[in-house]
Amino acid sequence: MRRSTLLMCALLTIATSGCKQINEQWAKVKAKIAAARQRTRPSQPAPAMPDTQPAVPPQDVAATPPPSAPPKKPARHAPAVPLPARDVAYDSPDTGTIAPDMSEREVYSLWGPPIAVRRQGDMTYLYYRNGCEYTCGTEDVVFLQSGKVVDAVLRWPGHGYSGQSSSPFATPPHGPARPGGDTLTVKPSTP
Repeated sequence: MRRSTLLMCALLTIATSGCKQINEQWAKVKAKIAAARQRTRPSQPAPAMPDTQPAVPPQDVAATPPPSAPPKKPARHAPAVPLPARDVAYDSPDTGTIAPDMSEREVYSLWGPPIAVRRQGDMTYLYYRNGCEYTCGTEDVVFLQSGKVVDAVLRWPGHGYSGQSSSPFATPPHGPARPGGDTLTVKPSTP
């Protein structure tokens, strides 16, 4: 987060920390969270007891079954996100060619929102689907430095880059193919 955002959050927290209604709501939220984590049961207000209690006839303890506890709910688990085991065809109406020095907003207006955005220092990385995530090993990536496009690695034909990409589309492997591929052979060691 930016410092200004953190400062505004801190000021908002300080300004509302003494408010009775907010403190009551905060206590309710904390109680619900604790109940959800099964640390404590939510406290229920006790019914108001009259000053005088009516006479209750004694009950036969053996004839009354003990109250049963409510059934426990099974633990909730986050659904597993399957890793791609094959490529899925990708088609999008958001196509076009980006150019060096375009802003992030201009890339969004051309290709739509990315599936992921990563920021580190003055670098920003925009990730877009390309239909070959499994075989290519990555999505289409647009590199921005100080908010301007400086590079792109693209595999989907609908995405274009008018600058010089650091990763050409089809770089053939070097040398002839060896039968059996590259294998490691280990000689047995003598004791």
